Amino acid sequence: MTLTQLEIFSLVAELHGFTAAANRLGISQSAVSHALKSLEQELGVELLRRHGSQVELSDIGQQLLLRARAMLGLANTLRQEAADARGMKRGTLRIGSFGPTSSIKLLPRILQHYRAAHPGIEVHIDEGPDRQVLQWLEERRIDVGFVVLPEERFDTVALTEDQMVALLPAHHPLAIGDSVSLKELCSDPFVLTEAGSAELVSRLFNAARLNPNIRYRCSQLLSTLDVVSRGDAITLVAEGSLPEQHDRRYVKKPLTPIVSRQIGLAVLDRRQSSPATLAFLEMAESLEYR
Repeated sequence: MTLTQLEIFSLVAELHGFTAAANRLGISQSAVSHALKSLEQELGVELLRRHGSQVELSDIGQQLLLRARAMLGLANTLRQEAADARGMKRGTLRIGSFGPTSSIKLLPRILQHYRAAHPGIEVHIDEGPDRQVLQWLEERRIDVGFVVLPEERFDTVALTEDQMVALLPAHHPLAIGDSVSLKELCSDPFVLTEAGSAELVSRLFNAARLNPNIRYRCSQLLSTLDVVSRGDAITLVAEGSLPEQHDRRYVKKPLTPIVSRQIGLAVLDRRQSSPATLAFLEMAESLEYR
């Protein structure tokens, strides 16, 4: 069993195909097939089931994939600790990010300072909904991820805080007030943004035993803003995710009572994190955010 075999196994599982993995790695498809066949023969189990050009994990394959990624993560940490002794001139950092708050307002500033301090570290960024980032952390697909706190499953550091605000069409009856309650948001058609704070929004309504009238689900905040601006629905979002250029077609109102949202970074286990990951955490903690 080699680390190369484990890397190929992990990538084929992630991309659901031999050809895609071969293209990503810059090797032939036959080399990918041979590596996996050898790994399966050595382990004595079927890791993947082939369906034409697509593959899916077997039950034991799903279980061993987590082990394989853990081994790859530890190997990467070993390499980076050695690199750290040489001045951390080489290494890889995989970051998970969600929504405008982290991808636009936090991450670029952190990366600017990080790359200046560690130009030899290769940075990979994956974007997805907040719940996807949590899954990537658990599956060891990323080294560090932006998350909505608290998250007790991981080692975390807090970075910034904002508040949840209701977005209403400019001429909506509730737009004349200073604030709105969750209950007042349950009558009109509601649009739920899947990225960002979707989990937090759902928890807020569930905790209050309220059911918003969800008519729309948007994967992107810009689509949500467009729905509200047209007067088709109202919504609840984090203030920090909103564009700095305000659209006059909608208004934002704080909740009563005020609901805060805290954004931070999470790692699976800080004690096993690579030097590149720890340096990113330290850099992020050292900066101030508005």
